[in-house]
Formats: sequence, structure tokens, C-alpha cells
Amino acid sequence: MIERLQQMIDTSEKVVFFGGAGVSTESGIPDFRSVDGLYNQHYAYPPETILSHTFYEKNTAEFYRFYREKMLYLDAQPNACHRYLAQLEQAGKLTAVVTQNIDGLHQKAGSKQVYELHGSVHRNHCLRCGKAYTVTHMQGDGLPTCSCGGAVKPDVVLYEEGLDEATIEGAVNAIAQCDMLIIGGTSLAVYPAASFVQYYRGKKLVVINKSKLQVNADLVIDDAIGAVFAQLH
Repeated sequence: MIERLQQMIDTSEKVVFFGGAGVSTESGIPDFRSVDGLYNQHYAYPPETILSHTFYEKNTAEFYRFYREKMLYLDAQPNACHRYLAQLEQAGKLTAVVTQNIDGLHQKAGSKQVYELHGSVHRNHCLRCGKAYTVTHMQGDGLPTCSCGGAVKPDVVLYEEGLDEATIEGAVNAIAQCDMLIIGGTSLAVYPAASFVQYYRGKKLVVINKSKLQVNADLVIDDAIGAVFAQLH
């Protein structure tokens, strides 16, 4: 299967990678929906509730307590998947990475064309004046505030919030125009992001995921994506 995957990549000109939480678990960032993930731990509120726009508005301090403890993994490093994709882009093969992750590890590995569907912890802005802040500003105790006195909010898409239109357009166009689509480390359970796959019209659809997905793909590999990409050149 590794040989076939390598051959498919070698004979493609426009590869797009669509990834989810499973891409970052090998970097030590928990998968929300895995057995040991955040959704199976116990808090005063379910993570879906805490990570909602309504909760952010009404229980801002509790939101940030959870956010800092469970969403910021700033020491995490790119794994074999992130590094391989960056190399593939530099070689002119990969046209885009479309990710549901917010950790910025693809950029840390060197990828340039990354569509972050759910935003990034590394971008933050004042809700009053729009001033941008780095993730460092979001650490520590208390509520993050701007020099103008306004509240600073991470550019992470919460439940009840819509995805960025420009990001959607870029991701959909990249998927629609590629001749090979690799889906990796995602259960395809989060919408509307998962629906983007339907825009692919090529004949090289590859799924790499630890658990089986009900997807009609040309190649399916049930394994950790980092372990798979570590065997490619």
C-alpha cells in the first residue's frame, strides 16, 4: 500500500491534503473524539458547551481556564506528516493543506499554503479596535485585554460561529482543482468542513486514518498518518 501511495503521489501534479485532529495526535495534542480525547473527560460543562460562542460571552473566565489548559499546546512539534507535506509543497507537488486543526504545526513545519478551517490559536484580535496579538498575550491568568481596554479573543471558530468565507473559498477551490486528494487523521464528522471533500472530482482519493471511514476511496490505509508518511520519499 505504501508503494501504491508513493506511485500515486509521483504521478500527480496537484496534491491537496485534507487533515484533522489525528494529524496532530502524534505531536502530543489530544484528539477531541478519541477514547482518551477531551470529549471523554469530565468537566463541569461538556467541551462542546465551553467551546461555544454563547459560553464565551457568558462565562468568559471559565472559557479561558479551559482554553489555556486544553487548547494551547505551544511546545508541540511537527511530526513526520507535517514535515512530509511541507517537503511536498517545496517540491511543487502539493498545492494546499486544508486543516481542521488550530495548532499551527503545518506552518511550523514550513508549509505556506494552509487553509485553517477552524482558525488558529496563533492569531488573536481585540474585539473593540481590531489590534492583533500573538498567542503569548493569551497565556497567564485573567482575561486577555487590549491596550485600548477591549477584550482580546482568539481567532478560533467556536460552536455557533461561521467559518471564514475566504478560507472556505480557497479550500474548496484547491480541492476542486487538484488531481489527488489525501484525507488524513479525520473522522469526517465535523461539518461543514467534512462536506468539502465532495468538491473533489479526480480519480486519486486516498484515506489514511487509524479507524475505518465509510468513504468510497481509491486507496484506504488504516494506520497512523505519521507512520505512513515516514515511509515516503
